[in-house]
Order: sequence, then structure tokens, then C-alpha cells
Amino acid sequence: MTSAKKKRFSQLPPRSRALIIVGAIVQFALQGAALRDLKRRPAEQVKGPKPLWVALSFLNYFGPIAYFVVGRKSQS
Repeated sequence: MTSAKKKRFSQLPPRSRALIIVGAIVQFALQGAALRDLKRRPAEQVKGPKPLWVALSFLNYFGPIAYFVVGRKSQS
């Protein structure tokens, strides 16, 4: 069994590095937007406890997207 040798970030091809950086930027932007919305939105307009959504926002991509899709009550 051969084990794959770990590569340092600097050893990755430029395209791979760029994709990782873009993915990180998207993740931080989604999380920042979700946290900002949670802070400003009254608890009555959030489905479930706000601390739970804050914790879930730290799950890569899934948490912030889930908050925006199912965590907010419609403002009607």
C-alpha cells in the first residue's frame, strides 16, 4: 500500500491554489453574511434558536446556505 505524499500549498499547481482561495473567500462571505443577518434579524423572524444557527454557520457552505434557505421566516 502506497501512501500519498502530502503536498504543501506552495507545491500545488496555480489553478488548484486559485480554486482553494476562491472557495475560502466564498465560504467566509457566506458565513459573514449569515452571521450579520442573524445579528440584525429579530428572533421572531428566525426558525429555531439563533445560537443554533450561529453554530451551524460554521459548517462549510452547508450551514450558511441552510440558514438562508430554511432558517429565516418570510417577511410578509
